[in-house]
Amino acid sequence: MAAPQDLKYTAEHEWVLVDGDTATVGITAYAAEKLGDVVFVELPEEGSDLAEGKVVGEIESTKSVGELFAPVNGTVAEVNAAVVDSPELVNSDPFGEGWLIKVTFTELPTLLSYDEYSALTGE
Repeated sequence: MAAPQDLKYTAEHEWVLVDGDTATVGITAYAAEKLGDVVFVELPEEGSDLAEGKVVGEIESTKSVGELFAPVNGTVAEVNAAVVDSPELVNSDPFGEGWLIKVTFTELPTLLSYDEYSALTGE
């Protein structure tokens, strides 16, 4: 997995790794920390069409429930079943094994750089 500095980000605290026409998506360590211990993850089904900015899933923790937003328009190519079975991966390895979905997209929207995201979160 790429280092956090090499990823793109959304204001909704998701990271995006672009590889050709595929975007791997997860939530940031900042978001995972704010959520607390993740106990449940609901993700879209493979083959689902996503619309940028729309809710596509849910992440539930011991403290709250957060929504997962689509960072791109596209089709879900793969869902990380390991995260569904072991939601704690979102906390223990948010930029690695805790990835959530892979989306095949046709156009990449403007996303935040590492520096822009760091300024947004104050970290």
